Amino acid sequence: MARRTGRKLLQFDRKLGVRFVAGADEAGRGPLAGPLLVAGVLLDYARLRDHRVRPLACLNDSKQCSEAEREALFRAVVGCAERIVVRAVSPAAIDREGLHRSNLAGLRAVLAELTPPAEACLVDGFRLGPRAPEHRAVVDGDEKSAAIAAASIVAKVVRDRMMRRLDALYPVYGFRSHVGYITPRHSAVVREVGPSEIHRRSFQALCYQDLVA
Repeated sequence: MARRTGRKLLQFDRKLGVRFVAGADEAGRGPLAGPLLVAGVLLDYARLRDHRVRPLACLNDSKQCSEAEREALFRAVVGCAERIVVRAVSPAAIDREGLHRSNLAGLRAVLAELTPPAEACLVDGFRLGPRAPEHRAVVDGDEKSAAIAAASIVAKVVRDRMMRRLDALYPVYGFRSHVGYITPRHSAVVREVGPSEIHRRSFQALCYQDLVA
């Protein structure tokens, strides 16, 4: 990871002028199977100096990183963060409450667990409503804020690890390779054997329509 994207992201947070900055983001909005994983990361900018901040030099939006880079950044975030909170929203809850509502509730919950001491709360893209701690929605926040980017890394890595463990329980679906996202192979298996307990039944997927037909 030769790039040094982390410096720009850290500068964005430091310009807020506070010590404790919390960021929240999610992974797994799009998959057909598995949980939605919401993460919150609290950074203490009074302590993130010199050698303590160097592991975050390559911090970036999780979507811009390879799997190996995400794993390395996950270890860096765990070593540098003041606190990390994760919350998994089950497929059953997503089917019952709806994806967007479940996502907002998860983001509110992780920020609430970080406040206080968080003095500034940042979330990627969404306003969370009046029940959330005071916060700022940052469009493309995982490309601008270190706290949000750190949360995106945590959410993606934790969710991918969960899906690879679930592959052992549901080996026919190939979760280890696609972590629940829709692929031709994944769709073909669902058509052949039907959805599992961890598939989201509320999604309008073609492979479900084929089952009904």
